[in-house]
Amino acid sequence: MYRVILLPHDVDTRELRRALWAHRIGHRFTEESEGQVLWLVDPEQHEAMLGLLERWRQGEPLMPERSPAARRSTGELLGPFLQVPMTSLALALCLVIFAAQGVLGDRVVAALTIVPVVVANGSLAFGSLGEALASGQVWRLLSPAFLHFGWMHLIFNMLWLWYFGRQIEALQGSTRMLTLLLIAGIGANLAQYATGIVLFGGMSGVDFALLAYVWLMSRRAPHSGFFVPQMLVIFMLGWLVFAMTDMAAMVGFGNVANEAHLGGLVVGLALGWYHSGRARRQS
Repeated sequence: MYRVILLPHDVDTRELRRALWAHRIGHRFTEESEGQVLWLVDPEQHEAMLGLLERWRQGEPLMPERSPAARRSTGELLGPFLQVPMTSLALALCLVIFAAQGVLGDRVVAALTIVPVVVANGSLAFGSLGEALASGQVWRLLSPAFLHFGWMHLIFNMLWLWYFGRQIEALQGSTRMLTLLLIAGIGANLAQYATGIVLFGGMSGVDFALLAYVWLMSRRAPHSGFFVPQMLVIFMLGWLVFAMTDMAAMVGFGNVANEAHLGGLVVGLALGWYHSGRARRQS
């Protein structure tokens, strides 16, 4: 580190600090008894730092002008999402619905549960799935997958949705991803509903379907380009088993939609077996 300048304690250096980092000039400020000391990391940047200091003293603009490449940075940030629009759309819907739950509360949950939910005589009353479908509420077959109850629930489900969904969509296209999302989401929801539980939600059933699909594609059709670390498969299957035990509730995870996880896993295995078989015959 090379000492460059001493500044009084009462001098506001925030703008200078931001400018130094914007110009990629490695530096450090330290508080000494005599004032603030500016240190330089790379001596080859000495002239650049002195020039910036002089402009700062003169009150001139300090931030570097944005080049055409920098102006394209927003597009570059959005690039990964634009390349997998179906996965990105599913992520966005989960986030929007989660935000709406925070604003509108239980009204959003009631609109998206697998069957209609109303309050009658001070208690909850549930409709039937058959009646809901007959009245045109077909979205309820899928919509519980987009409900999340808490930040951790949302974050973990979005993490795996992005990890597996992006791989599937990049390698096999948006139509395949949409098909998996619809079939796995509906299959997981119906598996959970079959147990008599109607208040549930989350994308985890779809996540387990995508896990199973990617794993089978990587194992049975290795030329397909799919890959999933074996330890990740073990971790997620271990979590599946752990969530079925009483220990999950004891450590604060509450009620877990285990049947939805299993339903999604079965759907993913079935679709993965079918499509990996086709990929093997075509190779």
